[in-house]
Amino acid sequence: MKTHLDWSAYDTYGVGDAYAGIPATGGNYAKAVAVCMNNHQCQREGKGVMCPSFRITGDVAHSTQARVAAFKAALNGEMGDDPFASDQLAETMDLCVSCKGCKKECPSAVDMTLIKTEYLAQRNERLGIPLRTRLFAGLPRWLNGHRALLARLIRYRNHLPWLARLGEVSLGITARRPIPEPASTSFCPTETETTAERGEVVLFVDTFTHYFEPDVARAAEAVLSAAGFRVRVARPAEGDTDPNRPLCCGRTYLSAGMVDAARAEAKRVMAGLTPALQAGLPVVGLEPSCLLALRDEFYSLGLGAEVQPLAKQAFLFEEFLLQAYNKGMRLPLKAIGTSKALLHGHCHQKAFGAMKSVRKVLSWIPGFEFELVEASCCGMAGSFGLEAEHHQASLQMAELALLPAVRAAEPDAPIIADGFSCRHQIEDGTGRKPIHVAVLLHQALQGNAA
Repeated sequence: MKTHLDWSAYDTYGVGDAYAGIPATGGNYAKAVAVCMNNHQCQREGKGVMCPSFRITGDVAHSTQARVAAFKAALNGEMGDDPFASDQLAETMDLCVSCKGCKKECPSAVDMTLIKTEYLAQRNERLGIPLRTRLFAGLPRWLNGHRALLARLIRYRNHLPWLARLGEVSLGITARRPIPEPASTSFCPTETETTAERGEVVLFVDTFTHYFEPDVARAAEAVLSAAGFRVRVARPAEGDTDPNRPLCCGRTYLSAGMVDAARAEAKRVMAGLTPALQAGLPVVGLEPSCLLALRDEFYSLGLGAEVQPLAKQAFLFEEFLLQAYNKGMRLPLKAIGTSKALLHGHCHQKAFGAMKSVRKVLSWIPGFEFELVEASCCGMAGSFGLEAEHHQASLQMAELALLPAVRAAEPDAPIIADGFSCRHQIEDGTGRKPIHVAVLLHQALQGNAA
């Protein structure tokens, strides 16, 4: 079996380990599947992330363990000669939202998100890539060349019910929720050539921040500058074939199983960041799923040893601020006078243990009180919540804990969520407009709340 991702990290798995039952085909991919020890952690309720699909259905068939069993059967030839094209495997994977909860909470660290990416790549190779998948995955290019046109089309679609229904019938994009509209202007850096007390930092502005919420990037610039850093925004390398298009982590392509396109984006990122990495500069990102792709999925794209420095020098915004704080940095934050805030963590933030940094950074704001929502996945999960067949499941995931907690919060309580999809889901489900922690810190610098 020829795989699309690099599974060499699993080469030694199964040697001397307790688990058994590595499938007969699939090589190292089969070993990645077989790490499951059937301890049923993915079939529990209560606090935590794992497993959103099991939590809303109560059906073991929609748990990580059942998906592992299905892949084992497929790789053992029990689903016919072409299992990746089978309806049986598609049904098993249908409600997986790639939350990475299993990688964090499963004692065996089953990485179902990566397993799913390979599965989708194999399926795409056999059956072709659906139009809706191409549209969602291709957003980085659509937004760069056709942002104004796309914004108009989305605006019309959101305000004309018949057009939304047409989109659902023809493309499978649910008519029951709005599609996020690109901002009127995209992000424009305000870099200066002045030196700074604490040196230089490279800000990685992802596609969604750049085109949909540029105020988040502007707030991050202001906070990092106030912290004593000169901020340089990551740009394509000289000689890039698409020099005017911002760098993109490739997350939309990975989620669609379009591995070649994701690898091309990753190579652009590596080329653009190489000078900064060689200079030992930190790379700071704002969108959890994008920045953490640089630390995780890039290893599986076969980019070589140069990925290692990036993984060590890439930080989420809060992680970097906390590191600077531990080295003596202080921000001149002021009280902002609000009711107790709610903090919702993106699944990937939780999976990589990044929520401690968020909580620590928020504690710097004088008198600021907040509560972490003990919730699973918000349910939006990229394009999952926009897909007509998944809209109801998306809302069920959000209603487990997140949306009720937001509705119960005081009207002036800030709702903090770093994930773009999370903010979209919360606003759709409650009418409350959440903010990124960078925006909140910028408000605290100014001593006012939005």
